[in-house]
Amino acid sequence: MFWLVVLVLSCLKFLLLPAYRSTDFEVHRNWMAITYSLPLDLWYVNETSEWTLDYPPLFAWFEWVLARVACYFDPNMLKVTFLNYASTMTVLYMRLAVIFTDLVYAYGVKLCSEEVAKSCKKQHSQVDPIFLVLFSNGGLLLVDHIHYQYNGFLSGILFISIARLLQKREIESAFWFAVLLNLKHIYLYVAPAYFVYLLRSYCLATTKDGQVCIRPHFSTIYRLVSLGATVIGVFAISFGPFIAKGQLTQVLSRLFPFKRGLSHAYWAPNFWALYNFADKALSFTCRKMGLVTTTRLASMTDGLVQESQHVILPSIPPLVTLILTVISILPCVRMLWNSPHNPWHFVRALILCAFGSFMFGWHVHEKAILLVILPLGLVCWLHKAEAKVFVFLSIVGHFSLFPLFFTKHETPIKVCVLLLHGLYTSHVLGAHFHEPRKSRLTLPICTRLETKYLLGFIPIFLFQEVQRSAQMYSFHHLLKNESFIDISVLHISDLMYKKQHETMERNVNVQV
Repeated sequence: MFWLVVLVLSCLKFLLLPAYRSTDFEVHRNWMAITYSLPLDLWYVNETSEWTLDYPPLFAWFEWVLARVACYFDPNMLKVTFLNYASTMTVLYMRLAVIFTDLVYAYGVKLCSEEVAKSCKKQHSQVDPIFLVLFSNGGLLLVDHIHYQYNGFLSGILFISIARLLQKREIESAFWFAVLLNLKHIYLYVAPAYFVYLLRSYCLATTKDGQVCIRPHFSTIYRLVSLGATVIGVFAISFGPFIAKGQLTQVLSRLFPFKRGLSHAYWAPNFWALYNFADKALSFTCRKMGLVTTTRLASMTDGLVQESQHVILPSIPPLVTLILTVISILPCVRMLWNSPHNPWHFVRALILCAFGSFMFGWHVHEKAILLVILPLGLVCWLHKAEAKVFVFLSIVGHFSLFPLFFTKHETPIKVCVLLLHGLYTSHVLGAHFHEPRKSRLTLPICTRLETKYLLGFIPIFLFQEVQRSAQMYSFHHLLKNESFIDISVLHISDLMYKKQHETMERNVNVQV
């Protein structure tokens, strides 16, 4: 069943080869060209293209490996000066690369699905629907195989790390997470959950009453050294060559470009989207009432990646977003510290860390919602309350990705993907928890009110499409739609925090 699902979904991905490509396609082609054509000391210096290399070094080596094969398809794609190059063979190879590297995601999902089935005390045959729900994730399919990214590959490594931790193989888990951080640093969002769990549950000794043992033990020192050596070793291999060349500062400046602004070009539906919307609304109202005379306009609605200043509300520096993010994740991290040796509580804390960073982080991409949805697809099989949150968030989160696919040819694809995955997920989870449908007009696992709320996205979608077909669509219209979605996400975040904390408090000594 495993290989059958992988084969069928891979064939479906092949059908998307001629689909629309975002600028991320050129980004990754250019990175292959940089790593293939230029010496190591120019990788993080070259500015021939505006799409400079800004991922950690291990991802640069990943691009280098891809380039070793790419030269057999079309050597011209590996020339740094060939900007926006997209020959037929280039498109074919780069699409195939994403499909092939998705095998890492398939393996990670398989490992985690088996652990979920064990925790649910289900037969091995129950692994199949768990695997299918996770591997066929609609948002991942759209973002990777139309928009163009390698989120499946990266999520696969995350799932391998989570699976090893669930299997009590903590050193391996730490190794894979360190590799992941050196592939894409967005996973710093969930690093606090790893740090607290591994320190409290793996390194520190625990007394019979569950408290931290004050007296140092040889096992504690040994585990701490082993863990530290594993993580530091990965970072040394990754950053070592650039440190030797005196380029550490240059690499870090590429990884953390704070001049890109508070919000991404297409706003992520988080707290700052509502903040931006409030500033625009207040600015408009105050100018109409003659309360302000400034002609300066906020630039958050240009659809560009840039620094921007608010007009009425205070402009937000990166430090404020960091403080709010830390405050948002402190409750779940504290709960994780107080309930050691429970790997499922670690997964819940990881989800909440990702959600807190998504809601309050600096320059958050709309695609970062996948970092919340994907691991939530693991715990949703353990408790019905978490299943409801997963169904609700996956539909809302995937709908928030729709503006990324704005050409008319992708419209039926994104609609079908959202509907098929949403309906299948709600049906399978409803059967898993033996949840009877309230009526034919309600989704399984959802209440009638929740179903009506989700159906409210239909007129929003139709409104967007009418505007687009009439060529009236602008970023201001996207602003209004994202603000509506944002209210949904804020509601879900509040619901998730309550449900996850209730579960963690109720099951402090229970392994699920």
